Amino acid sequence: MPPEKRLAPYGDYSLDAAAGRILARHRDRIRTRKPHVAVAKLARIIEATLKLSNRQGFQAMSLRDLAEAAGLSMGGLYSYFDGKETLLVMILGEVSSAAEGLLAAAPDEVRDDPAAHLAWLIEMHVLLSEAMQPFFVFAYMEAKSFPAPARKRAIASEAATEAIFAKVLAEGAARGVFKIDDPDFAAALIKPLIQDWYVKRPKYAKRGVSAEVYARGVSDFVLRALGAR
Repeated sequence: MPPEKRLAPYGDYSLDAAAGRILARHRDRIRTRKPHVAVAKLARIIEATLKLSNRQGFQAMSLRDLAEAAGLSMGGLYSYFDGKETLLVMILGEVSSAAEGLLAAAPDEVRDDPAAHLAWLIEMHVLLSEAMQPFFVFAYMEAKSFPAPARKRAIASEAATEAIFAKVLAEGAARGVFKIDDPDFAAALIKPLIQDWYVKRPKYAKRGVSAEVYARGVSDFVLRALGAR
């Protein structure tokens, strides 16, 4: 099943949907009044930003490069943000909001079983990073060169997702499902396994490993390590 279909009950994580959420969060600073026009142009700006950043780095990308790649004038570009740092905040905000919102949406029947809940969190995180792969790669690869405020935001976002995992791990340990002494440390170890999917995706593509297969493999590995299987 494609990641988008598995994620569908929890939200739409397409580029256009992401642009719509960014518009809603930054409506006060975006001067284009017609929502359908604003969303379409935001999607073009974001897509161009992610592609140029992947090719030459966000810091090296000029707004003139971006305007040309997005098919907009410089004035048109400034209708959506006042500088690169604001654009960076828009993109990082979407990554963190999407991840935290999805991971907090586990169904009640999943929450009742810590092992099932942990497996669900791993699966959803991997599938989300597949559906929004350019966003996640951007946030990971560019983090070192972010200005201080954006770097703090990225660190806070990672800490928030780790906290969701740690809470489930702590509950499982308290109920005797997991054999761990430090849920926070265990959560910190799980996060890089998830990140490996979108950071080193070509490695798994060569092996014919899909996002679903990768998520199951990580879940099995983690649950066995925690003594749940």
